[in-house]
Amino acid sequence: MEGGGLKGGCTAHAPLHTFEPLRRTALNRVFVVVYSCALFALLYRHAQMLLYSTTLLSFSMTLSLLISDLVLAFMWACGQAFRMRPIRRKEFPESLKRIMKEEDFPGLDVFICTADPHKEPPMNVVNTALSLMAYDYPTEKLSVYVSDDGGSALTLFAFMEAAKFAFHWLPFCREHNIMDRSPQVYFASNYHSWSPEIEKIKMMYENMKVKVEHIVDKGEISDEYITEDQQRQAFNKWTNGFTRIHHPTIIQVILDKSNDKDVSGHCLPNLIYVSRQKCNSSPHHFKAGALNVLLRVSAVMTNASIILTQDCDMYSNDPQTPLRVLCYLSDSAIQSKLAYIQFPQRFHGLNKNDIYASEYKRLFQVNPMGFDGLKGPNYVGSGCFFCRRALFGGPSASFPIEVPELSPNHVVDKPIKSQEILSLAHQVAGCNYENQTKWGSKCGFRYGSLVEDFYTGYRLQCEGWKGLFCHPERAAFLGDVPITLFDIINQCKRWCIGLCEVTFSKYNTLIFGSHSMGLLMGLSYSHYAFWPIWCVPVTLYSFLPQLALLNKVSIFPKLEALSKGGGMLKGCG
Repeated sequence: MEGGGLKGGCTAHAPLHTFEPLRRTALNRVFVVVYSCALFALLYRHAQMLLYSTTLLSFSMTLSLLISDLVLAFMWACGQAFRMRPIRRKEFPESLKRIMKEEDFPGLDVFICTADPHKEPPMNVVNTALSLMAYDYPTEKLSVYVSDDGGSALTLFAFMEAAKFAFHWLPFCREHNIMDRSPQVYFASNYHSWSPEIEKIKMMYENMKVKVEHIVDKGEISDEYITEDQQRQAFNKWTNGFTRIHHPTIIQVILDKSNDKDVSGHCLPNLIYVSRQKCNSSPHHFKAGALNVLLRVSAVMTNASIILTQDCDMYSNDPQTPLRVLCYLSDSAIQSKLAYIQFPQRFHGLNKNDIYASEYKRLFQVNPMGFDGLKGPNYVGSGCFFCRRALFGGPSASFPIEVPELSPNHVVDKPIKSQEILSLAHQVAGCNYENQTKWGSKCGFRYGSLVEDFYTGYRLQCEGWKGLFCHPERAAFLGDVPITLFDIINQCKRWCIGLCEVTFSKYNTLIFGSHSMGLLMGLSYSHYAFWPIWCVPVTLYSFLPQLALLNKVSIFPKLEALSKGGGMLKGCG
């Protein structure tokens, strides 16, 4: 299936997807050979210089240069693994209807993670959720779970208001077939023509926005905004002893597809708010812990076979994205070992003056094509569609689960608001539920690193699973980038610490990864895992030339020395 040339997953009617290697692959391989020869010559020169050093100063500087160039050579070698077999894929969603009816589509559970209503404004999270709820996908197959790790009543209130707006927004999107299904993006664009209907729904959105932003600024929910007994009962759970790091489990079914219908009579997708139990004495494992709670709660309530993990600031930019995913999941030739389909993280509002290079284009768009030609891209935390089964053991055998209802094969046959379902959902969201279990180590999203996305994808591929990189012309998701130096430094610090945790663990990418996945995949993952060591050559090359100049030591060969045979070392004191 993954051979050279133009290949595809074919049906009796038309291909669902195709892929082809990039034409520059042969040139990349030639370049690696030529450049490697130059590197060996450089390292040989450093070794010779080291042997013929006559002073401690020259020895120290030569050794520093050798260390710097060894690190640079290693990182270059790791990066070349991406260029050995890069491929580009293309999907044909229009072919799906020829082989599958909408009622046969698999269920889709969407996980949205947020943690702080002040750092991550609820209106941004709401816009993300509404854009995902408006997918071109059967609403009876779709469920959206919002993980609020900060346990904020403000976030819950925002989603209660968003649910009211969804009654009008979802049929509006279907009727007008709009592409920008984030309300904020749609109303800010100049592409739509004015009409009384558009003006009406825009006013509804603005009223919701004003109300939500007012209670966020105020920091509390006034009684005037609570209009239903169900809302009052939900907010009564926020007692005086309730804090973001110590509180009970809160699971609120905001929309239920079996009962709630929009203004056109179509059922609405499930919308469930989840804030897991937290206490000071139990580790919460950050985002990986929140995702595992959503994995268990969703298994109890809906147990869809496909899971989308999404950051709260990454809204859907293409309503047909799930159909692109089905183009791969419907291909029996790759289905058995396919763990996830990763879309690139792309950002809006960037220009040529992006002084912090926050787009990370090589990280999110270029290198994954090289990964894809091997065993698939790394998981980057957002915009990734998982097969639920992949999170419960290797391709050959699933991991035994302590509760039968958590099995990926379990069929939910009770209403999500039934007491039995809600009781079990609260149980599996408890802070002590994972004690003496394999959650985070053998099943679910993996613990052990601050970069839980990188670590989870890496461990899954070491177990034998594969991933795919889907990069359509229109971005599937668009999000925000850090815009201040403080945010950039915090992000890089978290990445560096998390990557070091992987590098210095027993699952080292160079040793364990190469043994489990092959040398090229091991080198590809090492290109990221060893990313923090870039600081070594950067620091040394920042100071060595100045120190050498002050001490009148030449660290580079003189031109006349290069012109004489065997005289390379004379000008390098």
